[in-house]
Amino acid sequence: MENLVPDNLTFSEVGHLPIIKDFAKKIELVETLDTLVDSEMELSPGVAILAMVLDTLSGRTPLYRMEEFFQEKDTELMLGCDVKPELFCDYNIGRVLDKIFDTGTQKVFSQIAQKAIGVFDVDPRRLHFDTTSISVFGDYDFVDPPLKITYGHSKDKRPDLKQFIVSMLCVDRNIPILGTTEDGNASDKTLNNELLGGVSKHMARHGLKPGAFVYVADSAFVTPDNLEKSRDKNVKFLTRLPATYKECSRAISEAVIAENWIDFGELNQTPATKKRPAAVYRGFETTVELYGETYRAIVVHSSAHDKRRHKRIDRLLEQKRKDLETHGKKINAGPFYCRADAEAAAEKIGKATPNSYHRLRYEIREKAKYRRGRPAKGKPRTPIGYEYLLDVKIEKDTEAITPLRLEAGCFVLLTNLSGTKERIQWSAVTLLELYKNQSGIEQNFGFLKDPVIVNSIFLKKPKRIEVLGLILVIALLIWRLMERCMRQHLERTKSEISGWKNRPTKRPTSFMMTTKFLSILVAKSGKRRQLVRPLKPVQLEFLQAMGVDPEVFIKP
Repeated sequence: MENLVPDNLTFSEVGHLPIIKDFAKKIELVETLDTLVDSEMELSPGVAILAMVLDTLSGRTPLYRMEEFFQEKDTELMLGCDVKPELFCDYNIGRVLDKIFDTGTQKVFSQIAQKAIGVFDVDPRRLHFDTTSISVFGDYDFVDPPLKITYGHSKDKRPDLKQFIVSMLCVDRNIPILGTTEDGNASDKTLNNELLGGVSKHMARHGLKPGAFVYVADSAFVTPDNLEKSRDKNVKFLTRLPATYKECSRAISEAVIAENWIDFGELNQTPATKKRPAAVYRGFETTVELYGETYRAIVVHSSAHDKRRHKRIDRLLEQKRKDLETHGKKINAGPFYCRADAEAAAEKIGKATPNSYHRLRYEIREKAKYRRGRPAKGKPRTPIGYEYLLDVKIEKDTEAITPLRLEAGCFVLLTNLSGTKERIQWSAVTLLELYKNQSGIEQNFGFLKDPVIVNSIFLKKPKRIEVLGLILVIALLIWRLMERCMRQHLERTKSEISGWKNRPTKRPTSFMMTTKFLSILVAKSGKRRQLVRPLKPVQLEFLQAMGVDPEVFIKP
């Protein structure tokens, strides 16, 4: 039978990976690594890391049998140079990881992030910091490793597993500029303090002086040491005041009593639905005193009340009601022999109602008592006396419960942006919007924990686990840059793009983009390449939104 396919013609399924490679090229990933990492290996550190980033964002089990992954791939198109798949053996990959560790993971990522911020004009003035835990399987019994893999507070709710901590600093909501691995039992409070000591020096690389950026962190930031260090280093911060502080409840009570709220309206970025209606916010400005210093505080009330808090209130109200009923039964044990005694009992029960969020309604019924025996026929029964019954009804005190539920829907933002100019530039609603962007870093942690991105960690050397963290954060950086480019283009052009189920959207995601480029086949004959099928209009739309030339699919 005649062979219809020429012998020198090969096919490679590339999917969305050429787009990843194009973004890596824009931030000079390969060049930066090859410059920083001292290596004479045939497989250069830059190409190796690019290969691992492509593998991580490919949708397969990452960093597992990479040699097989590149067997049927056009490595020249994917990596910019013709690399033999055999070079991606475990031994070579391990050596590259060791060399990068010797260079310094923070040094490497700092250079890459600095380049990305410059190329994509990212605003670095708003910093978001948070941490998460990554669980591992195995003993990891090492003497003096670079990071201590041990038991700690598991944010994955797996206290039975050892873990390490990933801390991340992001700008412009979710663009990572710093990512480090820490001991598994490291405290968020301590990590905040350590970062505060060097954040000004780190941000100076991006051209920002102390006081020119705002450091956003969760409530673990609020400690005496952190507040003092932020004052000494002139670091402007925004955080959430923990509910454990008395000043928090005092500020909330002050706001509820004053009823002088500032309407913020709806601040949702995604369209509201019937199941998830948009929350309506309002705020109240005040001050709080912590450790002898006065800080600006914004009490924020959300219409989307915290369900856990309201369940706690419901349990409290139920318990208060039961306590009142038990108390009432002891006092109202039987009939009273005069109305005064019944009224005294009602008054005694009523003394227990303050702070119970209930009101007492009662009625005294008079009941006649008669002699024993059947009354004479035709004669009326004459009572020999009277007894009095106390009917008690317990009702919820709506006036008392309403402020309680109102307080449950409040939280307090804490900041040292309290100067006259700062109050104008950073209004209460602006600070709330900035704090709400802290969700971006939470989404980043979701990315790092996604089984599609990182399944199980098979590396048994903590040094290599630290470099694995670097690879994941580089992959995250590229992932977020692609998403940012698409959304900025749509906002700039006031247009939409085909999203899930071909519905138009203004907020495309990188994952959404990858689903549009499934089964992209490239035919290669010698040095010539051609797409087996032309790109679809929707694919061209996404490429335009990202600023990517369609030629990336056929030109190395």
